[in-house]
Amino acid sequence: MSDSDPVPGGRPGEVERATALTGELTGRGVHGVVLAYVDTAGIARVKTVPTARLPAVVAWGVGMSPVFDTFLADDSIVATDVLGSPDGDLRLYPDLDRLTVLAAQPGWAWAPVDRITQEGAPHPGCGRTVLRRTVAGAAERHGIDFRAAVEIEWAVGCADAAGDAFVPAVSGPAYGAARQVELSDCAADLLAALAAEGVEVEQFHPEYAAGQFEVSVGALDPVAAADHSVLVRQTIRAVSRRHGLRVSFAPAVLGQGVGNGGHLHLSAWRDGTNLHAGGTGRYGMTAEAESFVAGILGRLPALTAVTAPSPASRLRLRPSQWAGVFTAWGRETREAALRVVTGTAGIRDRAANLEVKPVDLAANPYLALASVIAAGLDGLASSAPLPEETTGDPARLDPGEAAARGVRRLPVTLAESVEAFRADEVLRRALGPVLADAVTAVRLGEAGAVEGLDDDGVAAAYRWRY
Repeated sequence: MSDSDPVPGGRPGEVERATALTGELTGRGVHGVVLAYVDTAGIARVKTVPTARLPAVVAWGVGMSPVFDTFLADDSIVATDVLGSPDGDLRLYPDLDRLTVLAAQPGWAWAPVDRITQEGAPHPGCGRTVLRRTVAGAAERHGIDFRAAVEIEWAVGCADAAGDAFVPAVSGPAYGAARQVELSDCAADLLAALAAEGVEVEQFHPEYAAGQFEVSVGALDPVAAADHSVLVRQTIRAVSRRHGLRVSFAPAVLGQGVGNGGHLHLSAWRDGTNLHAGGTGRYGMTAEAESFVAGILGRLPALTAVTAPSPASRLRLRPSQWAGVFTAWGRETREAALRVVTGTAGIRDRAANLEVKPVDLAANPYLALASVIAAGLDGLASSAPLPEETTGDPARLDPGEAAARGVRRLPVTLAESVEAFRADEVLRRALGPVLADAVTAVRLGEAGAVEGLDDDGVAAAYRWRY
């Protein structure tokens, strides 16, 4: 185990800290702690323990089967050569640095977990561990650290709609003041809850699709950013439920129309300097930042097996819907898969970053960030050249010009994404063989689960799973 990996059992300092926290939590009326992680299918799975059990859990963990690495979104199970059997056990160890009292769930606290084997080694299917190691490797080999954030988009529906249908709970236009007013009380409670939980909200607004909203949060280190992605969704769901609303983070809630994204914002830094600003490259990028972007651009088809992992993701990844479905980049080009964000003059040294658009919230955020960073680092290490940028809508390019520019459509089926992922040694190595095989098996399992369904059927199958 590396120094950056959690060490289970015999951790007197952490146990003493947990004991002190138990008293504090009890005094605040917290009766239980949610232990949360995200599986390969992108579903947040939990176990909970009474608050008084926290010191014991920090020392020895809580048991949970490894089989969840091969769960599909509908809770059916696929098998690989290593995973998917009823055998074995893991231990869930909460990260006390991230323990948060849930403002919208009185009586509860929340903590992300690392998954450790019973022998004390990191479980090879733990996405949080994979992301932590990827970030640590960047620091060791390149002296680079990262700041990241995950955008959260969701659809707000009426809880009393017939069956599992989606009926928007607001009727105002996209980005409209009317929609903000209609959801005013719920939105105010959401902002208050996130503030109480220590989540820095940069903006909150109505989005384009029916009943759709978005919240953007401040950039953090990648592991914390992924943690916040999970925590923010937990909070949105809880606040909405208290207001009699039902929410969906699925990539598409309807067979047609704009879906919910989970765009990644990412910037690379060295010694406190943003590599995406102040350089001599295009739009102020340094040569390393350009190569980092090029590395991601070249691996986008394979990355979609991780970043757009659901059959419902394909309903969102359609041309001319700002989903970024072509291998193209551009400055502030919202149809490009990679959007170079320079920020406003005066704060570019802090604000410049890269937005990765073909990402949705069916993705495990730890795996998505680890894979994107690994792709970028490979480009940086090889000094990969960044091709010419694309302006406007890539879908309107003449086929010959698109081919000359290297602009091509991202995979339109999960099977095509899996084929690209299987052929990509960099991404498979970044995730490790066990987790890479789980990704492949789960994606193909999801594809098989919806075989024969039309677009409306696919949307309905995943509407309330995320």
